[in-house]
Amino acid sequence: MTNANPVIVVIEDDPAIRLFLRTGLGAHGFKVFEADRGKQGIIEAGIRKPDIVILDLGLPDMDGVDVIKTIRGWSVMPIIILSARSTEQYKVDALDAGADDYLTKPFSLGELLARIRVALRHSVGSPAQEQSGIFTTGSLKIDLLKRQVVVGDSEVHLTPIQYRLLSVLIKNAGKVLTHQYILKEVWGPSYRDNSHYLRIYMSQLRQKLETDPTQPQYLLTESGVGYRLKV
Repeated sequence: MTNANPVIVVIEDDPAIRLFLRTGLGAHGFKVFEADRGKQGIIEAGIRKPDIVILDLGLPDMDGVDVIKTIRGWSVMPIIILSARSTEQYKVDALDAGADDYLTKPFSLGELLARIRVALRHSVGSPAQEQSGIFTTGSLKIDLLKRQVVVGDSEVHLTPIQYRLLSVLIKNAGKVLTHQYILKEVWGPSYRDNSHYLRIYMSQLRQKLETDPTQPQYLLTESGVGYRLKV
């Protein structure tokens, strides 16, 4: 893991799932603190200052989306949702509220650990990348100060909108971004429902940045929800 004994706060009302997470994550070197209510979880997150929060949406005292919004009022700590709510709108609502990732129950410990590793790399790597102005993943390298994009040994020319789209993905690398969020950031609030714009420009970006645009390595689709830049 990125940090020695990273701290995780689990906000989940199901005792069996809390036990599963406590045991499984503990075996992989995490220090786990638990809360079975939203308000208690917010307090735990404030006291423990965890590396990651794992949050269920269906809590007894408050909706998980409100927990996300409350934490986002004072922290950018990664939040991973674990929920039985599997419809796309629930995912969109949670991600738009500020969650970093979303896993639907039932889930595997291996998949959760993979998502945690991505979140930790993103949270630890972002400040250094912002300071240097260089973002790299695989054979893709972007100099944000020079607005230069290189794939392998070749420089790639992007149009202003293509570059703006890539910049939004880089700023949120590793996070799932909803269609509406990307449209608002790239084209403005009046374009939030113009998903066809996003599909067209994402396809263009993949043509320029991916070895095989039909099997993308970097610009990943989260079906029905949005996109993620893999780190």
